[in-house]
Amino acid sequence: MQAVILAAGEGTRLRPKTATKPKPMVRVAGKPILSYCFDTLREIGITDVVVVVGYKQDKITDYYGDSYHELDLTYVTQPERNGLAHAVLMAAPAVESPFLVLNGDNIYRGNLDAVVDHHRGSTAAITFPVDDVSPERATDGAVCQFDGDELVGLVEKPETPPSTTVPMGAYVLPPDIFHACRLIQPSDRGEYELPAAIDLLLTAGYTAETVPFAGWKYNINTESDLDRAAERLAAE
Repeated sequence: MQAVILAAGEGTRLRPKTATKPKPMVRVAGKPILSYCFDTLREIGITDVVVVVGYKQDKITDYYGDSYHELDLTYVTQPERNGLAHAVLMAAPAVESPFLVLNGDNIYRGNLDAVVDHHRGSTAAITFPVDDVSPERATDGAVCQFDGDELVGLVEKPETPPSTTVPMGAYVLPPDIFHACRLIQPSDRGEYELPAAIDLLLTAGYTAETVPFAGWKYNINTESDLDRAAERLAAE
């Protein structure tokens, strides 16, 4: 299995730290956020990695080169930041098989190995970890829609959530997701949303399964996120 790491973001809310480097290169507890993402892949045995870069991409490519420990790194460029689905689409020329997509500005300490193992033993086209949140938090991002026990859709920022089960920002996807990324329309904020592309595949009859998330994950957006992540890492 390959991995696609989305690391093209600028991180305007972390300025001035991101004035000279992309957000994934901001350091937490002594090393770049992106290194934690790479370490997660090492732990679950994925070594073929496509990294989507963009803003100040040379800071990433010069730092890591073509490898990180046993990981083989291939870079593709997202010239404009038009959303996560657009970023995933940039990886299409380098991907030939199902792949795990992760956000390069997230620090994962969870059971992604169980997600990958579940996918390998399943007939589902799509697998991802989920968590249960409050009804209020369920309006903040993508939410799972079920028909009984069957996952039938993903709804982005609904006013009335169809459930309180939310994806945890990691997906095992088939290469067919690239076609879906080309077909979707921009969201109200003008971005091509990855949950919308996944929802299109589900509407077309592709099957998806979820794995309850165990552990923790920080999406690094602000200085307070950096502080909380550093405290959590120090407590390990």
